[in-house]
Amino acid sequence: MALKAEPESESKLYRPISEVADLVGVKQHVLRYWETQFSMLRPRKNRAGNRMYRPDEVKLLLRIKELLYDRRYTIAGARRTLLDERKEATPQVEIGFGDAERKLVVHEIKTELKQIAERLRAAR
Repeated sequence: MALKAEPESESKLYRPISEVADLVGVKQHVLRYWETQFSMLRPRKNRAGNRMYRPDEVKLLLRIKELLYDRRYTIAGARRTLLDERKEATPQVEIGFGDAERKLVVHEIKTELKQIAERLRAAR
């Protein structure tokens, strides 16, 4: 009995545009065009300047194709739908790293000030 291998789409970290075009079922120029229309689609480029797609980008491309080809959305409609889906997926309370760091520093300062105030009261 053979071991079940990982699905091919999940096994590689990066895929070239030619492979992704075959997986998605569209021409390479279509992928390049979609990249100009959907800001969330930003494949990395290797040293030679060739686009390299991660698995999450391939999933996004498949979703874009579904919206445009199967559900007959316009580019603008598909873009809006994807942005709305993204908003729903992100948590309501989200702070950036800088904000989190500032809040931590402020908390530490407040704690120290309270300790100093208690020591001053005890010293009276």
